[in-house]
Amino acid sequence: MPEKRRRDVEKKYPKRLFIAKLRRLADALEQGKAFHIRVAGERLRIPAHATISIEHERGRTEEELEFQVKWTPASIRSSRRKR
Repeated sequence: MPEKRRRDVEKKYPKRLFIAKLRRLADALEQGKAFHIRVAGERLRIPAHATISIEHERGRTEEELEFQVKWTPASIRSSRRKR
């Protein structure tokens, strides 16, 4: 499988769509299921074992709150197990 290109995108959504996506994510987390989402044209599958964190940053002129979901792609996890 070809290696995926690095990527760092920020996609703005109307409040209504953001809320709907958060609800779907919360439902998947509660049910212990994977979560599927498309961000800036790329479809992602977030596994049920993903790590969830909240990050707060404060600068001189603005603050930022990020709800983060992190995981190791299956292709990397399986290659680590083969070692």
